[in-house]
Order: sequence, then C-alpha cells, then structure tokens
Amino acid sequence: MNPVRILPLTLCLFAGLSHGQESFRVELGKDGETIADMRPVFLEFESRPLPAISPAEVARRYQHLFSTTDEPAVRVDALNRLTNIRDRSGEDIGFTPAQEAAVYRQAIESYESILQSGAFGGRLDELLYQMAKAHAFTGQNQASVKRLEQLVGLYPDSPLVPEARFRIAESAFAAGNYVEAEAGYRALVDGSASAGELENKARYMLGWSLFKQGPHAWERAGRRFVAVLDAALPAGDSLDAVAESSVDSIDDTLRVLALIASRRKGAETLLEWLEPEPMRSWTPLVFDRLADLYAVQGDTEASVATNRAFVAWFPSHPLRAGFMAQVVDVWKRAGNPVKARAAMADYVALFDNANDYAGLKSDYRQKWAKFSRFLADYHYAEGAADGGSSHSHYRAAAEYYEGLARRSAGADSNDGVNGSAGELFRLAGDAWLQAKGYVSALANFRLAAYEVPGYGQGADSGWAAVALLRSGVKGELAASGFAPGLEELSAEADRFTAQYGSDARAPGLLADLASRWLETGRNDDLARKYAALAVTHELATPETRYAGWVVTARVRQNTAEYGLAERAWREALRLASGDSASRAMGQDAPGLRQQLATTIYRQGEQAAAEGNVNVAVAHFQRIETALPGSEIAIKGRFDAANTLLRASHWQPAINELNRFRVDYPGHALAADISEKLVLAYTSSDQPARAAGELLNMAGRHSQEASSLLADAWVYRLQAAELFHVAGHTRQRNALYNDYLARKPAARDADEHITLQTMRQRLIETQSGPMQRRAELVTAELESHWHSEQTLRWSAQAALTLGAGAAAEFAGIELGEPLETSLERKQVAMNKAQAFFRNAESLGGSAVLPETLFRRAELHRIMARDLMASAAPEELNELEQMQYRMLLEEEAYPFEERAIALHSQNHERISAGGFNAWIEKSLEVLAELYPGRYRRPVRWMSVVVEEESDDA
Repeated sequence: MNPVRILPLTLCLFAGLSHGQESFRVELGKDGETIADMRPVFLEFESRPLPAISPAEVARRYQHLFSTTDEPAVRVDALNRLTNIRDRSGEDIGFTPAQEAAVYRQAIESYESILQSGAFGGRLDELLYQMAKAHAFTGQNQASVKRLEQLVGLYPDSPLVPEARFRIAESAFAAGNYVEAEAGYRALVDGSASAGELENKARYMLGWSLFKQGPHAWERAGRRFVAVLDAALPAGDSLDAVAESSVDSIDDTLRVLALIASRRKGAETLLEWLEPEPMRSWTPLVFDRLADLYAVQGDTEASVATNRAFVAWFPSHPLRAGFMAQVVDVWKRAGNPVKARAAMADYVALFDNANDYAGLKSDYRQKWAKFSRFLADYHYAEGAADGGSSHSHYRAAAEYYEGLARRSAGADSNDGVNGSAGELFRLAGDAWLQAKGYVSALANFRLAAYEVPGYGQGADSGWAAVALLRSGVKGELAASGFAPGLEELSAEADRFTAQYGSDARAPGLLADLASRWLETGRNDDLARKYAALAVTHELATPETRYAGWVVTARVRQNTAEYGLAERAWREALRLASGDSASRAMGQDAPGLRQQLATTIYRQGEQAAAEGNVNVAVAHFQRIETALPGSEIAIKGRFDAANTLLRASHWQPAINELNRFRVDYPGHALAADISEKLVLAYTSSDQPARAAGELLNMAGRHSQEASSLLADAWVYRLQAAELFHVAGHTRQRNALYNDYLARKPAARDADEHITLQTMRQRLIETQSGPMQRRAELVTAELESHWHSEQTLRWSAQAALTLGAGAAAEFAGIELGEPLETSLERKQVAMNKAQAFFRNAESLGGSAVLPETLFRRAELHRIMARDLMASAAPEELNELEQMQYRMLLEEEAYPFEERAIALHSQNHERISAGGFNAWIEKSLEVLAELYPGRYRRPVRWMSVVVEEESDDA
C-alpha cells in the first residue's frame, strides 16, 4: 500500500553533514550500525585550515609519507591527517578500499609499537580508543572490545568512555547478548554523565535490546522507543529539521513501536505509551506506521480501526483527513467497495462543516471533492438502477451534489472540484426531483440557473425549476405535499424570461401562464399580460401566438371589451386557418368562429343596452357574415328585430320579423314572431294586421293539441277585439258568434262582462239580435257579477224583448173559439210581462217608467180586446147581452190594473221627474179617466235667487 506519509522520512529532507572535523565524533550510519561495519576515525590532535593546494595533492603526499616512513608515530599521524583531509574536503581521496585493510593492519602494528615503547606523548585512553577502532575495522571485534573495556576500566573519567561503552554494548547486541547490551545502553541512558549524541543512539538501541528479549520486555521496550522519539522529535517544527543520520533510526523506531503495538492491543497500546501527553509531534507518524503495518499484514479491520482511532482521539488534528482518506484506501485494497464507500461518506461528513473544511490542505480538499462526486454519481446510478422504488439513493446523491456544488461555487482550481458549480447544482436538483424532495430540487435548479454566472446549462436548469413548479400547480405532486401557487409559478416564469428571454421555450411558457391565469378567473390582468408577451415574442411559433390570442380574446370577453375580443378572435382564427396551423388548431377553427360570432353578438347587446339601436342592429345582422346559418346568427337576426321593437321602430321591426319568419319558418324562435308582430302592428296602429297574426297563432294552437283550444280562443278573442278597434265588424262578429256558440260560462266578473259585451255588440250590429238579447238577459239574471253597463244592456234587451212580446200580444185577436185565442193572448201577455219585470229588476228606476207604461198597456189592451171581441153567432140577443156583460166583468180588472200602473207611473214624477213614458201614461189616463186627468198642464221652472250680501 501507499500509506499517507505525514512526515516524509527520506534522506533528501535532512541537512548535510559538516565537512569539518572537530575532535573525534561518532556518527551512526556513517560509522556503521555495529562494531563490525564501523570505519575507524582517528583522533585529531590539532585542527588546521586546509592549505591552498589541491586536497588530492596533499593526500597523495601523506600517502607517500605513510608508505615511506618507518616511524610508528609518523605513520599514525600521516593516517590521521589523510582522514581529516578526506572528511573536510568531502572528496574520495586517499587509499582505496583494497589498500585500507593493509594500511590499518600496519596502523595496528604502529599502535602496538607505541604502547610497548611507552614513548607515546598523548593520552593513552585516546590511543586505546584508536586501537579499538582499528581492530574493529579490520574485523578483529574481540580485540576491539577488549581495548574498549581497557579504556573504560583504566580511564573511567575519560570523555571517550561513553563511546567505548556504546561500542561494547553494540558488540554484545551483535552477538545476541541482549541483556548485556541492555545494561550497556542503560548505563549510557540512565547514567549521570552526559553521553552527548550517543545518548540518543543508546536510547534507541536500548529499546531494541529490550525488544529482542521477547514479549515480557515489550512494554519497557515500547516506552524506551517513545523516549527515543521524544528526544529526536521534541516539537512540531523538529519534523522539518531531522538530521540525515537520524532518519533511519527514527524510521526504525516508528516501525518497531508499530510492531510491538500490533502484537499487543494496537492503537490502545500506543495511547497508553503516549499518556499523559498523547498528542506529540510524532503521534501521527506512529499511528500511520501501525495502520500501514496492519494493512501489510492483511489485517484490514485493524488497519481501519487504527486510522479511525486517531481521528476519534484527536478530532481537531489537521492530519485527521489523511487518516480518514487512508481508511478509504485500505478498504479499496482489501477489495471491499461497500466499506470503501462508507469510509468516503465518513470522510465527506467529517468535513461538512465549513470551518473544518477551511482547515484542510489543498490535496485533502481534492479528496473531499473526489469522494463527494464519486458518492453522488454512485447513489444516482443506484437510484436509477432500482427503478426509483427507493428514494434513499437519490436523496443521498442530491445531498452530495449539493454539498459539492456549494463548495465549488467560488472555489479556486486547487480545491479539486470535479465539475462546475452550475452543473453540480443542476445534478443536485435532478436527484432531489427523483427523491421527491421538490422544495430542495427547486432551490438547486434556481441556484444553477441564476447564481452561477456563465453556466452553459443555466437555461435548462431554469426551465427545470419552471417545469417543477408547473407540475406542482397542476396538482400532480400534491401527494408529496408540494403544492405551489400560480403566483409562485408566475414569479419563476418572470425570472426565467428576464434571464433567458431569448430561449425558444419562453414564449410557450408565457402562453401557458396566460391560459392558467385565465382558468383561475382571479386575475384577468395577468392573463392578458402574459398573453401579450407570448404573442409579441420574436421566437413565438404559430401555436404560441394562437394560444396567446385565444387567451387575449377570452380576457377581453370576460371584461366585456367585446370589440377587442373580436379582434383577438379574428387573429386566432387567421392563425388556425393558415398554412402553418397545426392539426389541433385546425380542429379549433369552428369553435373560433363560434366565439367570433359570440363577441359580435355581445357588441350588439352592449349597443342595445346603451340605446344605440342602429349600431346594435348592425352588429346583430353581421353575425351572419362571421358564422352563416349558425344558431347565434339566427338569434342575432331575431335580436335585431327585438332591438327595433324595443326601440319602438315599429315598421323596421315588422320588416325584420317578417323576413326572419320567411327565412327560418321552422325555427323555434319563429314561434314568437306572431306575438311580436301583434305588438308591432298594434303599436303602429295596424289593428287588423295584428288581429290576423292573432288568428294565425290561434290556428297553430288548435293544430297542436286539443287541450290548447282554450288558448287558441284567447288569441281569437284578442283578434276580435282588434277587429272591433279596426272597425272590421264582420270579422269581429264571426269570431263572437263562433265563441258564443260554444256556450261559454263566465268564471269571473271580467269574463262575464266580456261575454255580455260580445252579445251587446252583436245586438248593436243586428247580428241575431233577438237571440243575443235573450242570452244577454238570461246571462245577466243568472250571473253573480254585474256592472252598470251590463245591467243597462240587459235591461234594454229585456225591454226590447218585452216590446216584441207586447207587439206579439197585441197582434193576437180574440175570436172563436174565445177560450183558445184568449189563452194564447194570455200567454203572450205573461211573456211580455216577464220581460218587463226582468227589465225592472235589471234596470231599476232607470227603466221603471217605461216598464210601468208597457205593463199598463198590456192590461189596457187586454181589457180593450176583450170588450171588442165578438160574441158567438149562435147566441141570441139576450145571451149576447149576457155574454157582453160577462166580458165586461172580465175586462174590468185589466182596465183597473192598467189605470193603477199608469197612475203609479204618474206618481214617479216626484221621485224621478217627468219623462216621455210618464207623459204617455198621463195621455192614457186622460182617456181612461178623463174627469181627473183630461185638463191642461203647464210646467213651470222655479228660479231661486241668491241672497245678496246686504240682505
């Protein structure tokens, strides 16, 4: 695996070693890990600057000196100087490796010679140290250790003792004597004397000595290694200043700590060793090394647990992103994509907070973006794969796209966002849409469309927002609780057209909005506004313009602006009838013509209501040009006539009504023409024509059903009245006679008066007068209702009938046989008397003088005729005399009755005044009773003078 390296532990990051030699110093790594691979470094007895000649030339001269001199001290000094020159110059000069073995063997001889001679002028501890190194370099380890032990034993206070102890411990370690090596290293680490740089090396090797002793010493070994790292990396900035010579030892320390921890309790063991200061400069390194070790060993769960343990224990550490990312890598390498995705999700969630995200370095931001996009795409694909049955995948995809989009908005290229903010917002919107999170989908579509400048798919995103709201307004998403209002859709459309007005979908949207506002009936102004925008849009198709004109027409119709509505309907009809019209538009054409006709009709109604009769009639009549033969055109013709009728333009109205009846004889409206014509004829003083229309109406009613006969007679009687007004007596009387022949019975006072009027008019025109007089009298006598007029008519009829009966009575002669003729005459008299009494009961005092006169005359005539009747021829004179006496006895009562009635009439002068019938009675009385009544009479008028004011 490629673990995330928090500290790059490579040699290239450490500072180079100094080229100058100051005394003798041991450098582990250059000198070797063990005594066996160390190269002796000789003591420097003095330090001088390099001569101004080539180091190679100087080295050549010291090589020559070493090879030619026999003096041990000179030879040792020459070798020391060669080493100094090589170290300070940094050049590979001097003896070759093959030559060095022979040279150091000679050096050992020189050291031995100096020791034996006792003539050495320097410190013996230094000489012993040089000899130990020389033995070690030539492979004589035991001899080297022996010399070092001599040095420690003879010169315990020598500054070379720490080095000697270290080399002794090294030898023991190399020989596998780990307890002995532990003691040697511990003396250096825990000793009172300072061991300098060797103390760190000793501390490091002490840990290894404990580790090599087995599990029982691992706890102590771990803590020793912790101390090594604390010393090597005491602070955070020390990670950037590690000496090259320490790189390997630090790396090995981390490795062995991880190894020990892996064999115990893993990350828990590390934490125990780190207490009470768990967060140290190198803490991330050791956790990383442990996680790597587990991964290499194939223990994926332990590796993941270690990475997660670091994040859990150090939640604010800036390097937690690396550990979380490493969890993803571990699961990927383990071939477990499910857990790898879960780890990605954890990584993304860990830095969801803006402050946490802001603290990430660029490469970790890139990982965050990469993981977010991968998870978003994955969940979206899964959502599509399961057919949308579960919305959880889409919802997860939406959240990842949305989070990624918000981070990418305004982010620089180093953030590693895969895709523009606009595209991500659009994808988030689409995912929310699939998850039925409509509010969130709408918000993301809006962000993509209007908040990300330069996004190429902005118009599509804006349209997605519009489409979503439109579905919501239709109620298609109400089950999910998403039910926006038309106002919200309008606002969205306004925003879309303001930003993307040149989009080809804009005019269709405007037309759709216009239709929707029209359907609500709540805001005709908005409907008209959107319709106008749709019609005038430069990209509007014929279908769009057509829809806009239709809405405009309907709005104008709703607001009673019928002239403007007509214009809009004509535009819509023009488009629907054009070559570019769609099939649906073509199918709408009949309906458009109907609407056009309706708006013309409404204009006619408006003009009529305003009293513009001629304008109204013109509108009504031109409907036929828009929709010939249509029902509304027929109604327009009819209403044109009605408008003229209401305006009292009688003759034009009559002309229009007659034309209508001729053109549409079978139309239902034609049934009312006659009534209207009756009104027009009547109002224009043409009663005879009106009567003719009423007779037509009566005829139609008679044909329709027998139950309507009564209605037919209503019309006939109205016609009769109009004939009466027109003076067409013959036609009137014919109708009266037909009606009276039906023997109608009055049901109320009005009907009684009507029937009596008919009879009186027939009597007045000598059309069956006697029969009608009898009917008149009988009806009046039998009726519960009377009027002064009918009573007068009836009384007069009774008088006339009585007069006729009296004339008949007077014409009957009394002859043989008397009984028979007398009986006939008596019947006639009774008949006349009945008429006169009826007249009295009907006419009252107004006719009483006449009836009294006529009744008296009946008695007088009866008395006269009796007296004048001839006696039977077979009677003798005496019998004839007796017969006449009998006749006188019979006639006398009649004469007395006559005198009484005439006298009664005479007596009415004081009550009713003098009149012709009283005068006639007086004339008769003068004849019958001359002593009393035959004398001159002078009538005087009485003048009453007014009293003056002075009276």
